[in-house]
Amino acid sequence: MKNFQLSTLNQTLLIINENSGTGEQSELLERAVARQGGIVCRTNSEAGDGVAMAREAVREGFQRIGAAGGDGTAHEVANGIVQAREAIKDTGKEAPEVAFGVVPLGTGNDLAGTLALPEDPRDAVAVLVRQQPRALDLFRITGTLDNSVATDDPTGDEHVLYGINAAAGGFSGEVDEEVTTELKKTWGPLAYLVGAARAVPDLHEYDTHVSFDDEAPEAIDALNVIVANGRTIGGGKRVAPGANPCDGLLDVVIVKWGGMVDFAAVGARLMAGDWLDSPHVVHRRARKVRVEGDPGMWFNVDGELQTKEPLTFEVLPGALPVVVGPDFRAERER
Repeated sequence: MKNFQLSTLNQTLLIINENSGTGEQSELLERAVARQGGIVCRTNSEAGDGVAMAREAVREGFQRIGAAGGDGTAHEVANGIVQAREAIKDTGKEAPEVAFGVVPLGTGNDLAGTLALPEDPRDAVAVLVRQQPRALDLFRITGTLDNSVATDDPTGDEHVLYGINAAAGGFSGEVDEEVTTELKKTWGPLAYLVGAARAVPDLHEYDTHVSFDDEAPEAIDALNVIVANGRTIGGGKRVAPGANPCDGLLDVVIVKWGGMVDFAAVGARLMAGDWLDSPHVVHRRARKVRVEGDPGMWFNVDGELQTKEPLTFEVLPGALPVVVGPDFRAERER
């Protein structure tokens, strides 16, 4: 397993989402940064700020760049680091090794859970500064993406985005009216498991195809397609409990169409952490996955809504040095 031996004496940049966290967390973070020393802090508040700030930090020579916030902040900062390194490579120069870290301040903090990072900002800052990073996989998403994070694909007319935790797709647009605020709070990105039976009476009208590792596309009556590098989404829902972010593979979880009773059973298994045993759930591992349909399936990446156009997901083994907690275990649990 490749590890990156970076000096802890090099200055660290912490990009803080000023809209994340509680007042108490912010106070604890401020104290932790002051106590550690050697940390430069910059705040962001608008969508896309984290990407731009991380790109600039790589150019400035920071060797550790942390994201203080939720999964969306982590997503932006990780993309900024990768984009900056790719831009340097495009000039023919060797890109510097830059470690990425997270200080969890959001409400979900799914990536932080997979990385076994402490919830207390004081402990998380200490981990960011002191722990040696591990080489973790990323996944590249290619398709029609129009947002402040994605970049143009130099090989074609599409766009490129990088994911670090998971992408979750589903027919959420069709079930919004059936999904209450309370259901969204409880189920997060999978809230439409509960409302779908009333909102979409016949998914056979939806033509969804999934292909694995460039094999022929398979037609699937899918309500959800989840492409996971990490293990949880939606604030701790264990959608891919055996995912290993260091194995060079993506865990693909497909929830097949069923009735309300079936959805209730799937939901109960999800809460118990064993939904992969459900006959309505398909689980595979692959290096590359493509999802397309008519009508399209809306996807979010690391919790950020993206597109319903066809998308290709491809793992990038060991692409990013990531600071993990001392109790981090990459090995699958099942």
